[in-house]
Amino acid sequence: MTQDRSAHACPTGILRFDPPTTPPAVDHPRPDRLEAGCPRRETWTLYESAPQGLSAGIWTCEVGRWRIVFPVGKHEYFFVLEGHVRLHDHQGGFTDVVAGQGAVIPGGFEGAFEVLVPVRKHFVVIDQA
Repeated sequence: MTQDRSAHACPTGILRFDPPTTPPAVDHPRPDRLEAGCPRRETWTLYESAPQGLSAGIWTCEVGRWRIVFPVGKHEYFFVLEGHVRLHDHQGGFTDVVAGQGAVIPGGFEGAFEVLVPVRKHFVVIDQA
């Protein structure tokens, strides 16, 4: 298990997500997956448990759109704190998620992730792929 100093450990062992005090990991979508823009993405991984394939943290992103493919064993729950995202499925449908809403990207999902308004979200990923 790893823990970022930004996550506050309570005496019970429960972690609270405080605003990050450490620099984020910064990346951009892979060029071969880009559909619009080249958004900067910042990730603060506040908790990891490798044996269970679990990670959780805070993620921010600029406006843009890219294709995503989740392996069957990878699932993500996220809660939008600020902004607006749209998940496009490969059949042409989409789901909007705005500040104050959460969603799950299930294992096996293929489509596109679009940030319409700069986003900040909490995430929990289970990756047993």
